[in-house]
Amino acid sequence: MKRAIFPGTFDPFTIGHFSIVQRGLSFFDEIVIGIGVNQAKKTLFSVEKRLELIHQAFQDEPRIKVATYDSLTVDFALSVQADFVLRGLRSVADFEYERNVADANRNLTGIETVILFTESKYSFISSTVTRDLITYGRDISSFLPPNVTL
Repeated sequence: MKRAIFPGTFDPFTIGHFSIVQRGLSFFDEIVIGIGVNQAKKTLFSVEKRLELIHQAFQDEPRIKVATYDSLTVDFALSVQADFVLRGLRSVADFEYERNVADANRNLTGIETVILFTESKYSFISSTVTRDLITYGRDISSFLPPNVTL
């Protein structure tokens, strides 16, 4: 069985994240969405709310698991027996960072990173932009996965 983790803060989990996971299911038997918990990072949504939103998005998909972690991502991958780290790239600006992390993870553990490019129709959507829109009372329903409501 091929298992991957899809790590992130997911504050909130967007349609872009959803698309990467959906497409990732064509490569992996199971994907564990890992919500990284960093006490130093200020988030809009509680960990419990982020778990709830992701469960809503994948309520009918048994190959998706959701967990939280407060360790190195690669240690989380080992703890859930993942073979791969799944990541999405919105732009070339993200590439160098993701490449460095992927190289470090591979050197530490042998775990490979699989990168999928974000669909162009979602490339402008980020959790940061979505949080800003929420803060100013804008409708973000088109930025969220199907079945997800805030």
